[in-house]
Amino acid sequence: MVRSMGRRPGRSRPGGVTISDVAEAAGVSRATVSRVVNERPSVQPEIAERVRAVIVELGYNPSRVAQSLSLGKTQTVGVVVPDLGNPTFQSILHGVNQAAATAGYRVLVADSEESADEERALVEDVRRRTDAVILCSPRMRPSDLDAVLPQIKPVVVVNRDQPAHATRVVVDYAGGISAMCRHLISLGHRRILHLDGPVGSNAQAARALGLATVAFEHPEVSIQRVPCGSTIDAGYAAYEAARGSGATAVIGFNDLVALGLLGHAREEGWRVPEDVSIAGFDDIPFARFATPALTTMRVAFESVGEAAWNALQSQLRGAVDADLRSFTPVVVDRDSTGPVRAG
Repeated sequence: MVRSMGRRPGRSRPGGVTISDVAEAAGVSRATVSRVVNERPSVQPEIAERVRAVIVELGYNPSRVAQSLSLGKTQTVGVVVPDLGNPTFQSILHGVNQAAATAGYRVLVADSEESADEERALVEDVRRRTDAVILCSPRMRPSDLDAVLPQIKPVVVVNRDQPAHATRVVVDYAGGISAMCRHLISLGHRRILHLDGPVGSNAQAARALGLATVAFEHPEVSIQRVPCGSTIDAGYAAYEAARGSGATAVIGFNDLVALGLLGHAREEGWRVPEDVSIAGFDDIPFARFATPALTTMRVAFESVGEAAWNALQSQLRGAVDADLRSFTPVVVDRDSTGPVRAG
């Protein structure tokens, strides 16, 4: 039972119930109320119980900002992505947000807009506003990444092979693109074109390694590469280069690129898969609804986001965590690829 200790403020009073109101009603100091709200163990159990009862009775809702100042924490983590419009990063963010919410954390998102030059300053600004940061596919130079990581801990890096001392969550893009090439080779294709992604992208560097591995394993196969990008517009613009390459199969850097090429091919009467097979990477939600449905590599990106949060939470709890968590893509065979046409 709560003791009556002076005035009981009503819920309708201007400005709402304050910490001073709770302190007065419970007969304790504001500092004591703050310690109870922030679950500090230094308050005697019977006093803490009395304060909590008053909080419930008065309907006191502690200011999140005040709690942050008191604890030196924001209960917020930052996620920096290179392109928020890309469904891949949206899926990773969803995985992070879902997992973080169960631990009482909010997520602040920042988009570097594929600018490696601006990314470091953006990351440092985000870290000043949050308790920790997840860097999703950072584009900055290795020297900049090495320099900034010690300054922004706790931090987890997604889809970047270096530095080895950082906590990382990666997708095996090299193995994934190799698997897609082998799938196309099994269909009889011997002239394969890859539409490369953004310069400086770790995912692109890994794909280049995977393509080189397949070229070494299959000297009878011609594997070409042309610069492209990571957007639907980039894929659409790559039509002339793709058709002029003589390739019987084209792999887009991601599904967005492949869908852009697929759309232009349909406009120009370049039949898919009769004249050319087209494949993507990532298995974004739109891929299976394309015409024809897009063959691609499936990656569990929401699980990637969840793994990034789990690694970050481990650091927030004081654990030393420099593990590598790796995800393996799998081939999803749909209608946009088929056997090479005779002749």
